[in-house]
Amino acid sequence: MLRRTKIVATLGPACDDPEVLEKMIVAGVDVVRLNFSHGQPEDHKARAEKVRELADKHQRTVAVLGDLQGPKIRIARFKAKSITLAVGDVFTLDAGLDTNAGDQQQVGIDYKELPEDCAVGDRLLLDDGRVIFDVTGIEGKRIHCVVTVGGALSNNKGINRQGGGLSAPALTEKDMRDIKLAAELNVDFLAVSFPRSADDINVARKLINEAGSHAAIVAKIERAETVQDLTILDEIIEASDVLMVARGDLGVEIGDAELIGVQKQIISRSKMQGKTVITATQMMESMISSPLPTRAEVFDVANAVLDGTDAVMLSGETAAGEFPVETIEAMCRVILGAERHYGTRSTNTLPAGEFASIDESIAHAVMYAANHLQGVKAIICMTESGTTPRLMSRISSNLPIFAFTPRLDTQARVVLCRGVHPVPFDIGELPPEKINLSAVDQLVQLGEVERGDLVLISKGDYVNVHGGTNTLKIVRVGDDIH
Repeated sequence: MLRRTKIVATLGPACDDPEVLEKMIVAGVDVVRLNFSHGQPEDHKARAEKVRELADKHQRTVAVLGDLQGPKIRIARFKAKSITLAVGDVFTLDAGLDTNAGDQQQVGIDYKELPEDCAVGDRLLLDDGRVIFDVTGIEGKRIHCVVTVGGALSNNKGINRQGGGLSAPALTEKDMRDIKLAAELNVDFLAVSFPRSADDINVARKLINEAGSHAAIVAKIERAETVQDLTILDEIIEASDVLMVARGDLGVEIGDAELIGVQKQIISRSKMQGKTVITATQMMESMISSPLPTRAEVFDVANAVLDGTDAVMLSGETAAGEFPVETIEAMCRVILGAERHYGTRSTNTLPAGEFASIDESIAHAVMYAANHLQGVKAIICMTESGTTPRLMSRISSNLPIFAFTPRLDTQARVVLCRGVHPVPFDIGELPPEKINLSAVDQLVQLGEVERGDLVLISKGDYVNVHGGTNTLKIVRVGDDIH
């Protein structure tokens, strides 16, 4: 059984050993994430090159995702590196304080506009909500607070405001530099952190295109205001190629109780717009230091699979954990277990209204046939841009979709789509009447179909044409195929 839900793994020191990285790729990584919040450009370059080398060695398609840091709002540093606060302590966040002058009563902040964004009564969550302040007063550059949840607080921890609303722009000066780096690395996906609107996505796309790249844009949904107003959410979905349910900062801003419903909503609304979705953050967090996941983590990953997510993402588990390979293996087991019990032969995700294009109409016709015609074992989708297999993958099915394409960039882009498996396929000098037979023969050689099986084939009348899919053909393996 081919795994349909894809795995994104963050690279870091834990997998810099080529043997470890190779085992991760063999175990099932589909996309690697370069986190531009950490590391130097030369680190990211070396990792991307090694991934591509190893993927080529094992004849696998592994895409590369570059993740921008965005306006992560942080406290500065303490003279003693860390402090411990108790409930009821008075503490000040001071935008004018020296970067390294933090003490038991105060600390600097890197986002100098924070005092203007806050008001008395606001709740500030530090270090992903492990320490909580209530704002009691604002005096110039100083935000006076009282501690309502105490604990240890160390250098450079993040700050969120409950309910969101901080005005920091989505793209920082560092992000501008990293967009150029992403283009140099030829990343397949570029993730934009903390977008407030579709405009942020459009600006990022313009900048990466100007840098010479056509990477797909991933919108990380992590601000409260983007999920509280569905118009804003839908506009971001429409402007993006991929959505990421970034549950860390999002959960801090909206609260844990709201997070599960919002996750399901983002996945559902994204699929209805034909977009790909990644579910991320703490999916197997305990495996940073344990060789086995907790039962809660198993259910979390399985729940995302049942929600219909295209991919699940690992962060610290593979970037800095002790068991990166075991984590990938565990995630594969859980995904396959969830998919075995998933009612997938259904067309209940068909969008309402008219189709926007011929290739969209063909994509849905293929999936309807796949889910209702007995004997179909595989779908062959001949594609240039990857649009048709992506549209097919929006509809639930337990049948594999094989995206036959000669383009490396298209192979990398579709590898993130649920149930889609890229197959390098260059028709070269093949006469038109031999193309279908050659494609089916390739699936036979891969062991995916056998004599007597039905195969659905979608393609266009002309090769090397984007958006030209206009044909559905049903063939039987072993028959005279044209």
